[in-house]
Amino acid sequence: MAGWFRRLLHKRKPSSAESTRSSSSPPSSSSSSSWSPASSPRSIRPSPTPDISAAGSARWAKSYDVCICHSAGDLELVLELVSYLEGQPESFRCFLQPRDAAPGSAVVTELCDAVQNSHTWVMLITPGFLGDPWCRYQMHQALAEAPAANGRAIPVLKDVDRRDYPKELRNLYYIYMALKESGFQRIRDTVLHYLQELCRSSVSRME
Repeated sequence: MAGWFRRLLHKRKPSSAESTRSSSSPPSSSSSSSWSPASSPRSIRPSPTPDISAAGSARWAKSYDVCICHSAGDLELVLELVSYLEGQPESFRCFLQPRDAAPGSAVVTELCDAVQNSHTWVMLITPGFLGDPWCRYQMHQALAEAPAANGRAIPVLKDVDRRDYPKELRNLYYIYMALKESGFQRIRDTVLHYLQELCRSSVSRME
């Protein structure tokens, strides 16, 4: 267990060149089927599921697929989430501040860079998150980057009453993590769905 924890914390920060050369496997049909479009008339051909891992994909325009915003007290759960996401067939690239922030850099600078260079942001809203001004700052930075409800900001509630859901996020649907395994799966599906839509839109603009 200790060895796994050390390996996760010391994972090397990905470079843009490494991202471009990434050759992770495309999502399996079973993992993406929950997001398939509703049945359409036979005369209309459904859009193919884009390969988010293909070279030149819009996915590689940013350094990270997901930035995890969390309180210090929730680090153990976040490490499990990051391990789960990075172990998926899509090899999601996660920014985890204790692991990926550059030593000697200003905390605020590192956070702002991570937010700007990530496609999505998972905000793990727990009692510790609600009581930490730094977590609220992270939340506001993410919302400032993408104020519209376009799927980039992903609130996740755990051990928090729905009435305590931050008012700044009231226009966003959230994931309620009652069970860790199903919560992780829903986070993974949400990130995948956003990246697929991003790549599909990018291809449509080029046609």
